[in-house]
Amino acid sequence: MKLCSVKTGGVAKFGAVTDKGFVDFTARFGDRCKDLRDFLNGGAGLQAEAEGYVASRSAIPLEDITFERLIPNLDARMFALGWSYKDHQLETGKEAPEYPFIFSKHPQSMVGSGQHIVRPFVSTRFDYEGEIVVVIGKAGRHIPESKAMDYVAGYSIGMDGSIRDWQLHSVTAGKNFDNSSAYGPWMVTRDEISAPNKMTLVTRLNGHEMQRSSYGLLQWETAKLVAYVSTVCRLEPGDAISTGTPGGVGNKRNPQVFMKAGDQLEIEVSGIGVLSNTIVDEVK
Repeated sequence: MKLCSVKTGGVAKFGAVTDKGFVDFTARFGDRCKDLRDFLNGGAGLQAEAEGYVASRSAIPLEDITFERLIPNLDARMFALGWSYKDHQLETGKEAPEYPFIFSKHPQSMVGSGQHIVRPFVSTRFDYEGEIVVVIGKAGRHIPESKAMDYVAGYSIGMDGSIRDWQLHSVTAGKNFDNSSAYGPWMVTRDEISAPNKMTLVTRLNGHEMQRSSYGLLQWETAKLVAYVSTVCRLEPGDAISTGTPGGVGNKRNPQVFMKAGDQLEIEVSGIGVLSNTIVDEVK
């Protein structure tokens, strides 16, 4: 299934995207789940019930919904990776890290697909980073690598918007400007992606290909990342691990390429879909 969080008629909903449109889960599951994070916490039994429900229900046209970031809760956590692809390590002059380099992405920094990404007025060095996101489906601490994939609900797409001059202050500063990143438009459940290492990520800016990589070129297997982060803290349903960006970022091009108002950014991942956003300038 393709699970997502949306607004329709100004009301927050969660459900599934099908070939026909958006199927609202609120009427069927709303007494048990208030949002997508709650739904993921319901486990395999609830998802099996939802698959039967989707097959029998009519859908809302996609033009009548607005995608929110996948997990819209303001206390949702995203653990993001830096320098996890070899070509990005080389273009940035970084040695391959011995351990995953993780930092936090605040929910307020992310918008849904189709919403405006905001370039802050304090900088013109606004860079793109296309990423594949691993979504956690059940809680666990000190998860062994051999069982880690049992904790993965599915995969989504992220755009880690990076304010490069502020990133020199700190990673947290450069990565967490309000509405500077994107997450979605949906997650594809793990059962529908049998060979995740064969997924291909492509980033396009105004139709021009800027990044392309196989997920299989990531330095760490997904199971290793889940086990590692769960050693630091208990993972919860709806938490996410954004697995880092491949080479081709604008900051390391010659000449450099930074995003500006009116730019169209697309991040496509085979087997998942396309995360698409337009850049606007922050209003002072």
